[in-house]
Amino acid sequence: MQHGKYRFIVGFLALPLGLYALFVVWPFIQSIYYSFTDWTGLSPDFKMVGFDNYQRLWDDEIFWKSLQHSLLFAAVLPVVTLSLALFFAFMINVGGRRRKGGPVITGVRGSGFYKIVYFFPQVLSIAIVALLFAFAYNPDSGAINSLLRGIGLDGVQPLWLGDPSLALWCVMAVLVWSQVGFFVVLFSAGMASIPADLYEAALLDGAGRAATFFRITLPLLWDTVQSGWVYMGILALGAESFAVVQIMTTGPGGPDYSTTVMVLYVYQKAFRDGQAAYATTIGVALLLVTLAFAAVVMRLGRRERLEF
Repeated sequence: MQHGKYRFIVGFLALPLGLYALFVVWPFIQSIYYSFTDWTGLSPDFKMVGFDNYQRLWDDEIFWKSLQHSLLFAAVLPVVTLSLALFFAFMINVGGRRRKGGPVITGVRGSGFYKIVYFFPQVLSIAIVALLFAFAYNPDSGAINSLLRGIGLDGVQPLWLGDPSLALWCVMAVLVWSQVGFFVVLFSAGMASIPADLYEAALLDGAGRAATFFRITLPLLWDTVQSGWVYMGILALGAESFAVVQIMTTGPGGPDYSTTVMVLYVYQKAFRDGQAAYATTIGVALLLVTLAFAAVVMRLGRRERLEF
């Protein structure tokens, strides 16, 4: 069995690793190289400028605002999204009432239907979701303010995306709504594999739903939760946050840069302002933030693996 083992492994890994190096690692290396130049992105001519772009980055107030917003996304979105997904998945799979003659542990009636409903936002493109919520947040004709007027709260008519203190939270709410269904289905699949005997034994010992969740469900799902945490953080720092902010907000990134995130700032500098070198410098900073986020999550979430 050991004969030719390494040739077998290398044969399978060579092509995927080669493609990964070509389309992922090499662009990162190029970005780091261009961050030391004055390349505009429109001309093949450029020259080395050393750390000038990084000095400019240090003094850029808008960059620090975008960094703050991106860190807020990475800190809040995974916690809120995964917490809601865990709660919904637990109630769908374990939260039902015992039926006469049925198992002790059961999900709510129509659990399959609820999974479809929660997963529905995943079927929609993030661009469509952003457009729908942009209309809903319209202060004059949007569904939210119309509902407030309909229930007699005419005096409560926020500007939503036009209010610098609310705009960022409105965008984050959209990302939570669009992603929570995916994790409900993911966690439901994990909970379905947990033996019902564990729950039944806990209930016989007098444990309530909260105790069974924190003592059984969460520890046995921790690897999945940790992976989801990293995945959701990367989405919050990357393409999903860019799409929602780009489509929904004024500017985009406004008002007064209150919703500008790092990935949007990269796009604006590269394609709007023709400052590709400076954009790659911001991209390098975003790369470091993403790697640091993943490392912190993996370090904080490290625990002994539980098997059943």
